[in-house]
Amino acid sequence: MGTSVLQPAVIRLVAGFLSLSGFGVEGYTYHVQRECRFNSHSLEGTEYIERRIFNKLEITRYNSTLGKFIGYTEIGVYNADRFNNDSGVMAGMKSNVDAVCKRNAQIEYDHILDKSVKPTVTVKATKPDGSSHEYMLVCSALGFFPRKIKVTWLRNGVEVKSGVTSTEEMSNGNWYYQIHSHWEMTPQSGETYACKVQHKSVSDQPIIVQWDPSMPESDRNKIIIGVSAIVLGLVIAVAGLIYYKKKSTGRILVPSS
Repeated sequence: MGTSVLQPAVIRLVAGFLSLSGFGVEGYTYHVQRECRFNSHSLEGTEYIERRIFNKLEITRYNSTLGKFIGYTEIGVYNADRFNNDSGVMAGMKSNVDAVCKRNAQIEYDHILDKSVKPTVTVKATKPDGSSHEYMLVCSALGFFPRKIKVTWLRNGVEVKSGVTSTEEMSNGNWYYQIHSHWEMTPQSGETYACKVQHKSVSDQPIIVQWDPSMPESDRNKIIIGVSAIVLGLVIAVAGLIYYKKKSTGRILVPSS
């Protein structure tokens, strides 16, 4: 979404260790939420955060970068001071960077974060209404994962900036995404036009789909339909001729009186 696909994003792994405990009939709840934050395969600077929350109000928070608990309520301040002075508790919190975060981060990378699916890219031309340009080119990238992608238009190999609009990456509802980029333009003799797609699944070689303005897509479709009709007619004619020949050779001539 406007950023290079090669730029690493901060990934927040809410490790799934979310426990809820209810107390009494009044519906009081207390839970501990653990988070791991990391931004590269090296897992350097991995941060472990543990929040203790009562009825949606955060009481204490441990942050491995700070190396201590912080209290946010009166009882939270009291508990934070108590935890910070307990060597056993602090040793356990410190060990969670490796035991909880790095261990599970590697699993996430192996099974989810490093997975990718190549997009299917198509380019088509339409006639825009009320525009001074001859064509509206539409570049569609379909069925890709993960979400981050970059779609650009090229004129003679140079990126086009003006007259280009794009949708956001839209979810298909099945873990895959789609995006569409539009370019209002008027082709010029001798120029080349293409849609360029950069994605994690093709990081070594972007997908480039050329558009040939010499023949609009509608005209190409008409020619294809016409040729198909001619071929079908020839097939029917040949089949009819063969049938007639076979039937003629099987006749027995009877002399008339």
